[in-house]
Amino acid sequence: MTTYAVTGATGHLGRLAVAELLERGVAPADAVAIARTPARAADLAERGVQVREGDYDRPDTLAAALSGVQRLLLVSGSDPGNRVAQHTAVIDAARAAGVERIAYTSILNADATSNPLAGEHQGTEKVLREAGVPVSLLRNGWYTENYTDRLDEYLRRGEIVGAASDGRISAAPRADFAAAAVTALQEDDGDLVVHELGGESFTLGELAATVTEVTGTTVEYRDLSVEGLAAELRQAGLDEGTAGFVAALDGSIAAGDLVAPGDDLARLLGRTPTPLADVVRAAARG
Repeated sequence: MTTYAVTGATGHLGRLAVAELLERGVAPADAVAIARTPARAADLAERGVQVREGDYDRPDTLAAALSGVQRLLLVSGSDPGNRVAQHTAVIDAARAAGVERIAYTSILNADATSNPLAGEHQGTEKVLREAGVPVSLLRNGWYTENYTDRLDEYLRRGEIVGAASDGRISAAPRADFAAAAVTALQEDDGDLVVHELGGESFTLGELAATVTEVTGTTVEYRDLSVEGLAAELRQAGLDEGTAGFVAALDGSIAAGDLVAPGDDLARLLGRTPTPLADVVRAAARG
């Protein structure tokens, strides 16, 4: 039997991926949840999943974490500036453990994007290509939750403020990306498979209109320049570096960097990705 492992298994995406493996009939004993703090995965252990300690910042924990694993979902870390080194530690340990395929959660349009998050994903993709292990690059678009988690703020303010102009965003909920990742983990073959993943696109103006329609509360989109958004964020209390970074993300949206070039997500899901209105509706219900 194939043994599957998921790193970051107590995070939002990782936990969904482990649950998806079980939903598809993978025996709990053949699923490995790798977590920095195994106690946080006690619920998975109760279901029979192998919970193993694995810390991106402690390479000595990774050999045991990956022992006997054939297919690995490497969920990208959440520590900007350190992620290439962290991911490299996992990739090196996976190669040494004889892992047969690594699926990595990268970023949409990684080959040519102005998105300020892209550099570390590009660096990790380079390490993966040179590792000698078959790889699936899961180039994920934005999680719809990046916006719907702020629904209360939008409703309170009556507006969404950004610098994305009419740039489109191929977003989908985390559950869709997790399901697609498991499909790739189970089905991909070949030395290098690239999936550009995103749902039906929308603008921030269309997001505001959807929030208005679903909730009955009027929310409008107020568009600024990148510089104007950065200035407003600084006035709201963000430091200069963070404000500039957040504003640059919207600048990359305006440039078209977060539009998926095809239907890879729908193909991996075997269905249409979850519509924006459904995600907003679920968030409104709480």
